[in-house]
Amino acid sequence: MTRSAIARPIRQALSRPLVQHPRHAFTPLVSARSQASVSDPESESKTRPPQLVNELPDPREENEVRLPRAVQALYLQPLRREAQYGVPTCDLQLRSFSIPNLEFFCDFALRAAYYLNLPAYGPVPLPKITERWTVPRSHFIFKKSQENFERITRRRLIQIRDGHPESVQIWLAYLQKHAHYGIGMKANVWDFGSIDIGKKMDAQAQSLQEIVEQKMQHFGRDKTPGTVEKVKELLASERFRHTR
Repeated sequence: MTRSAIARPIRQALSRPLVQHPRHAFTPLVSARSQASVSDPESESKTRPPQLVNELPDPREENEVRLPRAVQALYLQPLRREAQYGVPTCDLQLRSFSIPNLEFFCDFALRAAYYLNLPAYGPVPLPKITERWTVPRSHFIFKKSQENFERITRRRLIQIRDGHPESVQIWLAYLQKHAHYGIGMKANVWDFGSIDIGKKMDAQAQSLQEIVEQKMQHFGRDKTPGTVEKVKELLASERFRHTR
C-alpha cells in the first residue's frame, strides 16, 4: 500500500466541517426555544397561568369535584377543644364485644363533643372483662363431656372537662338517640353548684313537705270524698225506685 492511499482518508476527515448541519428544518427552532426557556425563567412564569393553592397538581384530578370540608373531615382525626381549667364534668364509659364498633362510636362521640363546644379527652383503653362458663354437654353418664364458653368485654373511657351541665346532657342525649348497635354506655356526671346550696335545699324541702301533706290527707281511704253522696242520690232517684 502506498503512502498516498493511507493519507487519502485522513485528508477527507480533515476536510469535513466540525459543525454538522441539522437534518430537519425545525431543529434550530426547537433548540433555540429550549435555550431561551433555560436562560430566561421569568418569561416562562409570565406566560404560564397562575396556579392556585387549592389546585390539584395531578392533571388527572383537575376535573374532579372537591369534597366539602365537612366530608373531608370524616377522613381525618376528630377535632378537639382544649380545656381551660381541667375540671372533669362527665366520664363516659363505652362497652362492647366488638372492637370495630367500639372504635367507630368513640370517634362519633368525640366529633359530637367538638361541635357542642365540649373539651373531650380519650378514648382511654380500660382493662377488658373476661368471663368464662363451663356447661355440661349432656346428662346422666355423659356428664363428663363439658363445654367452655368465653366472653370478652372491651371498654373505652371518654372524659369531658369544663363542660356546661346543659351541654353535657345534650351530648349524652344525642349519643343515646343515635346509639350504635352492640354498644353499651355508662356515664358519671358531676354537677357543681353555688355555695348557698343549703338555702335552696331548705326551700325545696318546704315545697316537698306541702306535697306530702296533701297526699297524706287521703292516706288509708279506699273511697274518694263525694262517693257517699253520689250513692245517696242514686238511691233517692226515681229510676231506682221503679226498679224495685
